[in-house]
Amino acid sequence: MAKTRFQKDKGLQARMLLTVFLLGALYVVFVAILLSVGIQTSVVLVIAAGLLFVQYFFSDKIALFGMHGKIVTESDAPDLYQIVARLCALADMPMPRIAIAQTDVPNAFATGRNPKNAVVCVTTGLWRRLEKPEVEAVLAHELSHVAHRDVAVMTIASFLGMVAGLLTRLAYYAMWFTGGDREGNNNAAGAEIAIMLVSAIVYAVSFLLIRALSRYRELSADRSGAILIGRPSLLKSALIKITGEMGRIPTKDIRAASAFNAFYFTPAIRPNGVGLGNIFSTHPSLEVRLAQLDELERQLGTAE
Repeated sequence: MAKTRFQKDKGLQARMLLTVFLLGALYVVFVAILLSVGIQTSVVLVIAAGLLFVQYFFSDKIALFGMHGKIVTESDAPDLYQIVARLCALADMPMPRIAIAQTDVPNAFATGRNPKNAVVCVTTGLWRRLEKPEVEAVLAHELSHVAHRDVAVMTIASFLGMVAGLLTRLAYYAMWFTGGDREGNNNAAGAEIAIMLVSAIVYAVSFLLIRALSRYRELSADRSGAILIGRPSLLKSALIKITGEMGRIPTKDIRAASAFNAFYFTPAIRPNGVGLGNIFSTHPSLEVRLAQLDELERQLGTAE
């Protein structure tokens, strides 16, 4: 974690290390299995390394392009700039670039590989609906992601699952075109089935690990952001308003925005409850987040 005044979260750090370690081990096993059945992975690994380089070093540009976000200066958005500058001074961290996305979906996100290369983006829908203190609470949450460096970890973790899928697809096509008469070749058919089965397991495990880390990092950012500004009630108010406003956004806009759920302050599509289905969501339920903030208010002595 970067040295800032954001509260350190050893639980988050441990989970990030564990997630990357488990995904890395899973990835190594997967490649070993492909090699054992005769699949040449050297070219694929070179391609994968190139993709990782692009995703890691250009993730901010990719995210802004996908969300139609535009970098702004202090003269473009003085009020927003001043909020971010105040929070950065309070947290003793570098000033990130600031972007605005022209969409009515009320949300915000942070991206970038480290605090010196970070971008914080706010949508016009969020700026229009929230009071300035509530916007400050949301941005404190997003800057916490930057300080904890969990954005970069999520980028790497998500990439490992993507590479497994890429290796599987290329391996399948390689066997399709070079396997000869596949109906009469039991060995080739058995290898294909094994690859598809291992691929499904790799994807499922990767998916669940990344989702679990994503939900915890959101709770961590809620805690540290609320502690930084000393007003958990402002973050509660922002969460309730944004979640309520999501129901008024056209379905087509919600579906388009849902591709970026893992990076949003709140998901475009809200998880329901705390049941088994919630393990597939990128964020904890609203009820869980509000309960944590209620408890934090009691601990800080700010409950009304």
